[in-house]
Amino acid sequence: MNIALFLLPKAEVTYLRDDMTLRQGLEKLRRSGYTAVPVIDAEDRYVGVSSEGDFLWNILERNENLRDMTLKNVEHMAVRDILQGGKVQPARIDTAMETLIEQAMKQNFVPVIDDRNVFIGIVTRSDIIKYFVAHSKE
Repeated sequence: MNIALFLLPKAEVTYLRDDMTLRQGLEKLRRSGYTAVPVIDAEDRYVGVSSEGDFLWNILERNENLRDMTLKNVEHMAVRDILQGGKVQPARIDTAMETLIEQAMKQNFVPVIDDRNVFIGIVTRSDIIKYFVAHSKE
């Protein structure tokens, strides 16, 4: 089975650029309603996934006195500065379905890249489950 069947293309996915400021990234994440989104670089290569927890812990880490906590204290930082490398591994477009399912068991979505490491979209765990539920009745 080809994972392209499940692919939500990049044009329909909320993602962050790694050179966005923390404020820009946090605002986009907040507007999206998601708790984690893919991060790509200026050449559209997959860099990682950033979550609201990544933002929270990094902002708290740089604000020693919580009463004076502001985003201004971290304005000089970019999204790339808070990424935890290797946390969410992408799948290649030619990845075997079994491997994709194993990855989806560990996270809500699997970033998908092409052979040049360019981000092309995601496969959501819920889409995989919906597919198998629909086809199990046949």
